[in-house]
Amino acid sequence: MTSTRDAAEPTVLVRVEGSVGRLTLNRPRAINALNAEMVDVLQRNLDEWASDPAITAVVLDGAGERGLCAGGDVVAMHSDSVSGGTEVLDFWRAEYLLNHAISQFPKPYVAIMDGIVMGGGVGVSAHGNTRIVTERSRIAMPETGIGFVPDVGGIFLLAHAPGETGAHLGLTAGQMDGADAIALGFADHFVPSSALDTFTAAVVADGVDAAILAYAETPHQSKVFAARTWIDEVYDADTVEEIAERLGRRTEPDAQAAAAALAGKSPTALKATLRSLREARATDSLEDVLNQDFRAVSHALRTHDLAEGIRAQVIDKDRNPRWSPATLAEVDAAMVDAYFAPVDHELGLGRN
Repeated sequence: MTSTRDAAEPTVLVRVEGSVGRLTLNRPRAINALNAEMVDVLQRNLDEWASDPAITAVVLDGAGERGLCAGGDVVAMHSDSVSGGTEVLDFWRAEYLLNHAISQFPKPYVAIMDGIVMGGGVGVSAHGNTRIVTERSRIAMPETGIGFVPDVGGIFLLAHAPGETGAHLGLTAGQMDGADAIALGFADHFVPSSALDTFTAAVVADGVDAAILAYAETPHQSKVFAARTWIDEVYDADTVEEIAERLGRRTEPDAQAAAAALAGKSPTALKATLRSLREARATDSLEDVLNQDFRAVSHALRTHDLAEGIRAQVIDKDRNPRWSPATLAEVDAAMVDAYFAPVDHELGLGRN
């Protein structure tokens, strides 16, 4: 892993080692948070390597010790949200097209999901065909905590996780460790973080399959999967209100923690997220979900709660968002429907 980044260095390090294309997200001080330049570099190189017979595989990792990628640039999102700007919409469009391209990449795409992997970091890794986690992995779609909805196709992955585990994580912004990510369909193989450098060298020298055979290990049991008994009973409800009420009756410490987490999230974002999860479960098309993601974020950009959530969590850091509406009961059907309404300049992937 690259340890530091000089200001003059590119935001993505691109090189070819043997027949393997290497992509390293290179903004370690920002935990490699994605910006428009990074998305463009990733897309251009994947487009080139997809048809280049000299390239047999791609490896994606992140610079620094903190993680692969903490998500997108939420400060830029806040700026457009309060100013009425549209630049972030262009970023989201390019980002979602990249997520789709990764899901369709015709060669092994090895994503090293070490450390923090959240939001947009999930989008550039968990849609790949070869996803590696470690004992340091902390994976989440944390958007409800900033008045947003899970995007980058993360709803697709959450909706197709076993039972109601995806609803639990998506609504509470809960984190997965490496074992959870494998059990819930966000990752494929566990490699100890201490072996990542030699694992990557083996991918270059011996190929992806041989490297996995040599270095992958069986992780511990997933705690989230093991909690399915109460998770499934709680989250199969039709409304967020009922989920909250069921959580309030549970005695398990993790359920009580989930109840507290839910209480702090944007009521509107929670209701839009639950509907997105239910609709995504009914489709096997990532394209459909990405199309819906673009509609949802296009609306969310103009809501009070997105600007307020980012203010409270990232800008002022008072951790005291003032949601509007402030309660689940005040969020009516029209407010949720707005997240699903067609928008100008649809993303237009797949069948939509």
